Amino acid sequence: MNIEINLIISILKLTENGSVSKEIVKNDARISSQIVEKLLRKLQNQGLLYLRKNFVEADAVQRLKLAVYAIELGADFERVCSFLGWKEFEGMAALVLERNGYAVKKNLWFRHCGKKWEIDVVGYKKPIILCVDCKHWRYGMHPSTLKKIAEEQKKRATALAESLPAFVGKFEFASWDNAKIVPTVLLLTPGRFKFYDEVPIVPVLQFQDFINQLPAYR
Repeated sequence: MNIEINLIISILKLTENGSVSKEIVKNDARISSQIVEKLLRKLQNQGLLYLRKNFVEADAVQRLKLAVYAIELGADFERVCSFLGWKEFEGMAALVLERNGYAVKKNLWFRHCGKKWEIDVVGYKKPIILCVDCKHWRYGMHPSTLKKIAEEQKKRATALAESLPAFVGKFEFASWDNAKIVPTVLLLTPGRFKFYDEVPIVPVLQFQDFINQLPAYR
């Protein structure tokens, strides 16, 4: 594995709950002190982390940028995402959509039929409105649980479709002449099936391919 990728993976793993000493990072990455110091300063100059005396710090935005940078260097997408928290996982999904020309709204709250609804990530590019439920499960889940998650996401997407008039003036997609709303479940690891009740169930490793194929899917 690329030395820089190896270091970034260690940083992501070790900074989830706050700062960590350079010594611990060095030992985890199994890289010499001289190389670690050089790479840490490079990453700091790129704005991807902070160095405080003998400690390494990375806030939520920096961790997300580190994850993206590691993937750009060739790191495994799924492995990188396994070290992100659930909010960071949502951020990764939003970033992939933005890089594909989608406008994005995270944590969209709205009321419909007397009930509050929330969609983790809404990505829209005419005529598609992608409603993504991000399930940051590090391990697989039982098929019955996955089916229930897909059913709930379809209900959210339906509620959004019926609430579109309330979003006129707030979001561009509410004024489109026509739109295809696609409820989607995004998983960290592959599930037992790719669709349930017409709801795509997508592992993060295949999210880019899924976005590429959306025109054909719809």
